[in-house]
Amino acid sequence: MTTATIRPGDRRVSPVFVGILAVTAVTGWATWTGFAEQPGVAVFLFVTAAWIVSLCLHEYAHARTALHGGDISVGAKGYLTLNPMRYTHALLSIVLPVLFVIMGGIGLPGGAVFIERGRVRGRWRHSLISAAGPLTNVLFAVVCTAPFWLDALDGVPREFRFALAFLALLQVTAAILNFLPVPGLDGYGVVEPWLSYGVRRQLEPFAPFGLLLVFALLWVPSVNAVFFDAVDAVLRALGTGDFDTYCGFELFRFWDTDEICAVTP
Repeated sequence: MTTATIRPGDRRVSPVFVGILAVTAVTGWATWTGFAEQPGVAVFLFVTAAWIVSLCLHEYAHARTALHGGDISVGAKGYLTLNPMRYTHALLSIVLPVLFVIMGGIGLPGGAVFIERGRVRGRWRHSLISAAGPLTNVLFAVVCTAPFWLDALDGVPREFRFALAFLALLQVTAAILNFLPVPGLDGYGVVEPWLSYGVRRQLEPFAPFGLLLVFALLWVPSVNAVFFDAVDAVLRALGTGDFDTYCGFELFRFWDTDEICAVTP
């Protein structure tokens, strides 16, 4: 198997990731119990830490699928350790996605793993490597919304419910954006192996600008409305209401919390 050539240390979970998990657990507990004097602070830390965890799992899914597809180089690059600092640049991988969440409540696709595609054989394997990341966001969204679609919200504290709803919104936006068949995004990576060589060569120069193009389009009111209508439709299908996601975002921005969310039982 390809994993036999990976050193044990290349697969050891990074202490950095363990630390982020610990922050997620502690702040999740603080959100659930109301331990923090300002619940918004706990929600902010919980959602931010959980979002970074999802970014790590997204990139790990790419790397793990690539490993089983034949690219054993992902081990030496540290991609299997779940260390967010290994996924390209810290600014692009962590800082910018968190800033976009704070500014607009959008799950910006984070860092990337560099797969040596020449080691991978078969178009289906290439497509699966690209799809593995956003599918992780889909799974994360399903888990976050489980209390909603299972109708198991009895006993779930209000702030924790709001935090889960907003975290689910981030996962859904990230999944939809990543699955767009735009050069530079995972969706294009899914379809690229099935395109002709000439088409791939023509689209290749646009890859560095694909994400910028998508976010430029999101500033167009009509495009923005269509995008968030799709996000809302997915969240409603998962049992999550607009009010929960709205209050989750407001609590996340604890410095500007809406009084309606603060007094709602």
